[in-house]
Amino acid sequence: MKVAVFSTKPYSQTFLEEANKSFGHELVFFESRLTEETTALAAGFPAVCVFANDRLNAPVLGELAVQGTRLVALRCAGFNNVDLAAANDHGMTVVRVPAYSPYAVAEHAVALILALNRKIHRAYARVREGNFALDGMLGFEMYGRTVGIVGTGKIGVIVARIMRGFGCRLLAHDPYPNAECMDLGATYVSLEELFAESDIITLHCPLMPETHHLINAKALSRMKDGVMLINTSRGALIDTAVVIEALKEGKVGYLGLDVYEEEADLFFEDLSNRIIQDDAIARLLTFPNVLITGHQAFFTETAMRNISETTLANIAEVEQGRKCKNEVRAEHVVK
Repeated sequence: MKVAVFSTKPYSQTFLEEANKSFGHELVFFESRLTEETTALAAGFPAVCVFANDRLNAPVLGELAVQGTRLVALRCAGFNNVDLAAANDHGMTVVRVPAYSPYAVAEHAVALILALNRKIHRAYARVREGNFALDGMLGFEMYGRTVGIVGTGKIGVIVARIMRGFGCRLLAHDPYPNAECMDLGATYVSLEELFAESDIITLHCPLMPETHHLINAKALSRMKDGVMLINTSRGALIDTAVVIEALKEGKVGYLGLDVYEEEADLFFEDLSNRIIQDDAIARLLTFPNVLITGHQAFFTETAMRNISETTLANIAEVEQGRKCKNEVRAEHVVK
């Protein structure tokens, strides 16, 4: 199938081309994100392949449909950037990669926890300048701390397994409790109880209407002073403006982000020679107890290989008229 691949970076092209040796699709790569301004690039392509920050709202999907596109292949797990109802109205099929490497994201979340606790990011900068002083570098032992895991799918369970190894007490919240997580010693509680008792809160849930700004002023008011917040899921789970105020007041003692609500115009790009226009992230970067990575939690060799192979297999199944198990439809979104 002829596929327009958007948001292409050299590394994604390399992995897709290698995987495509087994499929033989005609892949045409575009560095641009798919937005209202770039839909013309997809003219004549029956399929588009997109990533997390491509914008597939109703106007974009309508234009794609007029141009002949019938398949949207997401090379990511989340699909909150796609208007599934509009896709259905235009007779479009939407497929995704539901699981590429849960270990990659889980391990990155734990890396953020450890780095923030032991000030690894600050120590690296200090030592390079010849400063070996320990003032301001005091951490805490993970053993005996309470870790609250919001969302206990494949990633959340792996986080639970790792944190159990540190000797942490595990609390969990999920509409669908996971027996494997309970076997690890996690106790399922309400969000209110998890917020109130956790020293560390790590988010591993999808972005849906129910979870938008899950971390808001009310939620923060229930948390311990100095709580550590970690988000490797979707940026809009956190109300950034409210969390900035909580950082200033000391309510949030540590913040680790691999995602950001307004990341679309920032992440995956080199902006080192520009003035960042996003005031919220510019403010976050001034805090010594904030560690931000640019949506790289997924970024391992294993994950990239799995993403590429699954994406191209999804396209092949749809092209051959077979039912694709990774299709997502409007009814899959919880209201």
